[in-house]
Amino acid sequence: MPTPTSDVDYHLRQERLVNTIEAADLNGIALNAGPSLTYLTGLHFHLSERPVLGLFSLDKPPVIVLPELESGKLSNLDYNTLSFAYGEDPETWRTSIREGILAAGLNGQRIGIEPRVFRVLELDLINTADEDLKLVSGEAVLAQLRMQKDEFEQGEMQEAVYIAQKALEETLPEIESGISERELAGKLVVALLANGSDPEMPFSPIVASGPNSANPHAFPTDRQLSKGDMLIIDWGANVGGYFSDLTRTFAVGGVNEEMSKIAQIVLDANVAARSKAGPGVPAQEIDQAARKVIESAGYGEFFTHRTGHGLGIEGHEEPYIRDGNPVPLIPGMTFTIEPGIYLPGKGGVRIEDDVVVTNEGLLSFSDMPRELIILGG
Repeated sequence: MPTPTSDVDYHLRQERLVNTIEAADLNGIALNAGPSLTYLTGLHFHLSERPVLGLFSLDKPPVIVLPELESGKLSNLDYNTLSFAYGEDPETWRTSIREGILAAGLNGQRIGIEPRVFRVLELDLINTADEDLKLVSGEAVLAQLRMQKDEFEQGEMQEAVYIAQKALEETLPEIESGISERELAGKLVVALLANGSDPEMPFSPIVASGPNSANPHAFPTDRQLSKGDMLIIDWGANVGGYFSDLTRTFAVGGVNEEMSKIAQIVLDANVAARSKAGPGVPAQEIDQAARKVIESAGYGEFFTHRTGHGLGIEGHEEPYIRDGNPVPLIPGMTFTIEPGIYLPGKGGVRIEDDVVVTNEGLLSFSDMPRELIILGG
């Protein structure tokens, strides 16, 4: 059973939440099972048919509403909580939630939720448990808390990058004509686990060859690699709930002139974005730096996604490195830089690194070679 790690001060995180709630003119936050609840409590709950609700107010201990069978997870916490456990009868769920709302002093109050995560199940229960609640989006509050990673979090992410890189390095000798995308993805997963990744991967590895590599979010198929294919591998590891997310592009047996050209353009775009990033720089300017390189080379229409996304206890979180996002980077922010070019019917190239903003500039957790490498035959 996962327990909160002793390396994290959850009481401090909860204090920071209180300050952020007050600044946002909210009375509290309601969370269901998910990354933000784990971030604030260290408690791990899977989404299931049984609701879990965490209630955080300005002046009361956190309130946890949960199934009786999960109550043991609260036994070794180093901070105070109030808990309301219910049995197997669904008719008791709403009563327990009502008791939790009252204990948190949130009845009739203005409460933030995460619209992207909060389920209809919990939404219906909380609304009917207290019809006077005012539920609004609390995503900005939680993003503000989670965007800036402390040294412990950065260390977990660095280890996740190290494991991911080592796993791919061990898998590269398996790449040759005739192996399928699905087989290669399976070997990479085994290597990730063998090198120390937690079993719950940030996502299933993307292994996309030939024309499939022109699809940024391709899923491994039974297509067999053949000479001349471009090969995109997008993969990551999990260390203590913190993720890595990397992409490197290879060529199988050889590469044609056009694909060699776009590989260099994407590398130049990656370098430009990493060079631009630093404290105080708006997120949109990182995207613009990468996009300018690709557009100047005549491939702008084939760069079809943002330059990056925040990374941490979720594979995609704030800050989003996209045009139109004026949020200034601050030390401790962690995100990806992943420009790409995708030519339909031919193939694609993406180079993705995991980075952190420092007081002086930018540090890349990942250092695996970014240049196009020809493998197998």
